[in-house]
Amino acid sequence: MDKPKIIVITGPTATGKTELGALLARTMGGEVVSADSMQVYKHMDIGTAKPPEGEKQGVEHHMLDIVEPWEGYSVSRYVSDAALCIEDIHRRGKLPILVGGTGLYIDSLLSGRAFTERGDMALRRGLEMEYDDTGGEAMLRKLREFDPESADKLHANDKKRIVRAFEAYAATGKTISLHDRETKALPPRYDAVKYALTFSDRAELYARIDLRVDTMLKNGLESEVRGLLEMGVPRGGTSMQAIGYKEIIGAVLGESSMAEAIEKIKMESRRYAKRQLSWLRRDPEARWIEWGDAPDIENAAKAIRESDLRTRKEHQG
Repeated sequence: MDKPKIIVITGPTATGKTELGALLARTMGGEVVSADSMQVYKHMDIGTAKPPEGEKQGVEHHMLDIVEPWEGYSVSRYVSDAALCIEDIHRRGKLPILVGGTGLYIDSLLSGRAFTERGDMALRRGLEMEYDDTGGEAMLRKLREFDPESADKLHANDKKRIVRAFEAYAATGKTISLHDRETKALPPRYDAVKYALTFSDRAELYARIDLRVDTMLKNGLESEVRGLLEMGVPRGGTSMQAIGYKEIIGAVLGESSMAEAIEKIKMESRRYAKRQLSWLRRDPEARWIEWGDAPDIENAAKAIRESDLRTRKEHQG
């Protein structure tokens, strides 16, 4: 049976993913599924560069504004939620266009990777307390009794992964190393074609990132952050760790000047773009679209549509 088809538009921030994804969806009978770890949060629009209605080109967008900003959200939850969206889009005879820059979310969704069940909170806290009481070395010795493979890979200071290994075994009866091998052997979930956007000149990308940050400030990022704090969203919550939010919080609370916060946002955004590019460069199947001075959205969309048409003719032939 043929795998469900999906087109992926990814790349670092400020490369035109939103516009290209919406245009492709509009011209190919598709709908957009966001792959951005922060656009899932309600009330966080400016700092996450969430597309306003005018930029959606009349196309249905999914996986935006689905959780409250004080909630946690994980890659496993994203995969579950996004897979349901994609299944529904296919069922209605439309083409899913996955658009975003969160590489871990995209790769986990496309790979068909399963996630081990979480143990209950009481179990996890108990394991964390045991780690704190007995130390990492003792926990690794105990882990080695039923999962020597994981124990050999983990460092005694890696509390989170050591606890996770115990938790996974308690919840599933399988070692986490066996689970990882089983999920890596799974075939890909979709027939996916991934396009990665970037600029041929890295300086151009960085200039666009700086401009985007300035625009966010003009559009009211500080007010958005203040509003979230007034709503009671905890500073240490997952949503508030997003670039742009944590720096503004520091300025609002008097820990830095607003000018310093803005410069830090620009610096962290450029660093994040560099990490996004490094992640994508490791993917041999990514098809790169390099912009010159500015994104050429129309021609890129045309090239993708023509490539899709050729592929379909080859399959039919």
